Amino acid sequence: MPQTDADTLLQELSAYLKPQDVAQIKSALAFSSNAHKGQLRESGAPYISHPIAVARILTPLHLDAQAITAALLHDVAEDTGTSIEKLAEQFGKPVAELVDGLSKLDKLKFDTKEDAQAENFRKMLMAMARDVRVILIKLADRLHNMRTLDSVSKEKSARIARETVDIYAPIANRLGLNTIYQELEDLSFKYLHPNRYAVLSKALKVARGNRREVVSKILEAIRQRLDENHIKAEVRGREKHLYGIYQKMQTKSLAFAQVLDIYGFRVLVEDVPSCYLALGVLHSLYKPFPGRFKDYIAIPKANGYQSLHTALFGPFGTPIEVQIRTHEMDKLAESGVASHWLYKSSEAQINDLHQKTHQWLQSLLESLAQSGDSVEFLEHLKIDLFPDEVYVFSPKGKIYALPRGATAVDFAYSVHTDIGNRCVAAKLNSELVPLRTELHNGDRVEIITAPLAHPNPSWLSYVVTSKARGEIRHALKTMHLEESARLGERLLGQALSSLGIKLQDIPDGCWDRVLNESSAKSRQEIFADIGLGRRLNMVIARQLAKMSVGENNRVEHSSSGIITLLGTEGMAVQYAKCCRPIPGDPIIGVIKSGQGLIVHTHDCPSLRKGKSNSEEWMDVVWDKSISKLFEVSIKLIVANRRGVLAKVAASIADADSNIENVHFTSEGEYTALYFTLQVVNRQHLASVMRSLRRIPEVIRITRVKNIPA
Repeated sequence: MPQTDADTLLQELSAYLKPQDVAQIKSALAFSSNAHKGQLRESGAPYISHPIAVARILTPLHLDAQAITAALLHDVAEDTGTSIEKLAEQFGKPVAELVDGLSKLDKLKFDTKEDAQAENFRKMLMAMARDVRVILIKLADRLHNMRTLDSVSKEKSARIARETVDIYAPIANRLGLNTIYQELEDLSFKYLHPNRYAVLSKALKVARGNRREVVSKILEAIRQRLDENHIKAEVRGREKHLYGIYQKMQTKSLAFAQVLDIYGFRVLVEDVPSCYLALGVLHSLYKPFPGRFKDYIAIPKANGYQSLHTALFGPFGTPIEVQIRTHEMDKLAESGVASHWLYKSSEAQINDLHQKTHQWLQSLLESLAQSGDSVEFLEHLKIDLFPDEVYVFSPKGKIYALPRGATAVDFAYSVHTDIGNRCVAAKLNSELVPLRTELHNGDRVEIITAPLAHPNPSWLSYVVTSKARGEIRHALKTMHLEESARLGERLLGQALSSLGIKLQDIPDGCWDRVLNESSAKSRQEIFADIGLGRRLNMVIARQLAKMSVGENNRVEHSSSGIITLLGTEGMAVQYAKCCRPIPGDPIIGVIKSGQGLIVHTHDCPSLRKGKSNSEEWMDVVWDKSISKLFEVSIKLIVANRRGVLAKVAASIADADSNIENVHFTSEGEYTALYFTLQVVNRQHLASVMRSLRRIPEVIRITRVKNIPA
């Protein structure tokens, strides 16, 4: 064991932990040292040096004895074969659970590195939601690995650095762990772009020397002016971290010499009113840059960060950035969620931060549960970790932080899942806007809901938050299953009717046998599978009929099973795009596995191409009272004259039809206009076409069928 490091760790822990806690940690240190005996890191150092270093990264955060113990033991279960049960027996269940949450997935095999990485994060987030200390230890583990990355191959170091800057650094930022976040970013930059890192480091050292005198003058001027105005304050100079400077150069296409605000200043005051008084004093000392003031005290960041930010014209025209905050805000800004252990004073602020962190983790877990693909989930996680936030207000003045690019639908889901699922329109600053409208800082958003509304699949093309995307998919999947189950029940009822049996007359015992033979969990699952085409209604009907009338009795067909379309089947019934059937057309249904019932016109050519099994076909008819709107395609040949398109559109509107889509192609003196319209039935379509024929410029009009699928 590296005795000096171990002694230093115990000395640091003795400063804030009870003697009995330090004794437990000493025991864990000996246990870990013995378990890792003979193991070396890739650098050649004894392996125990790594858990000690991880624990030392956590001591400034004043983490409790359980967390420090888990940090010392975090690789024991994975690397030495020691069981979690043994750790629980020796160090207690909470410590064992922390270690278990930290265990990697090295023993599992994945097809790709992306799958392995994504699965790793899924497990980490689940453990993290149970106990946030898991991620604090994980971040410390990653930070020490980044500090010692010189000993691994360039390929591996670049991969680890990319993963760190993509996921771990943003998580540290999201949890408010500012110091860890900045060091992770700088170290990632070093291994991803070694040449740029070296050049920028050198330039920064030179600039630091050149600007030392200017910085000291500004510091002195700020201190003096605050003192003159009787504002008790601590003023510090601070330097932007290297990756932050590099990002600014990249995003704004600047050379290093143009990044003049690499130095900033932090003013720490006693209370919130003093923050605003100090701001006024500084604005009287140096002129502020217009549009560069941000008030994160009134509107805190999602990770709980609070501060006033302003940019000023310093002496010699040098732009300087100043942060003004209270001492408590400064502690919170540096420690984030760890402030629960580090500082006990500002409980309300810390509890609010923990609540926000918990809500964020819960939303990630919901999206994790609703995402079938690990890699897809990882992409959603990245969106959540790089929000570049906008702040919007509810009608009651509550502030919501959303990622840049968020829409009214994202806002609706951030308020409540039910609000999102039921939203039909939005008001932005008291004006009605489409749901896809992008939100901006300061917008006041009001969501209009309807009790029978449900999510639209098209929302998935423009929502950006993982919560909204996950909830929409979950709702659509549930709706699809419910609608498919209703359709499947009707299909099975029709099939049984053709065998002379009523669905309600089937005994429970017969159902139990069918469920047992088909490995289905419930009748609802059987119905849904029939509606989705995964099971054939006639096959299930014959099974039920045979069981209900007895093995030796022959089942006779009484009539053919015909399904009546009501127009309310939702996603369980699809109307084929290739022929666009509408009420009044002779139709036929095809059940395709996983898609449910697809309705075609009886003369659709694509039916003949796709015909595979006679049992997949279903006789369908239109219900006489159907009132749903259906899409239909028409083609008009019109003379090329000014205003003809407006005349056509007006005529369609006068005939009570909606235009879903329009495109055209020029054919010399004439133009071909292709419209997709919404009509109730064939009579409605005929009325629209009669109206269009009255326009003098319309040469020919036809219904377009048999569009290539």
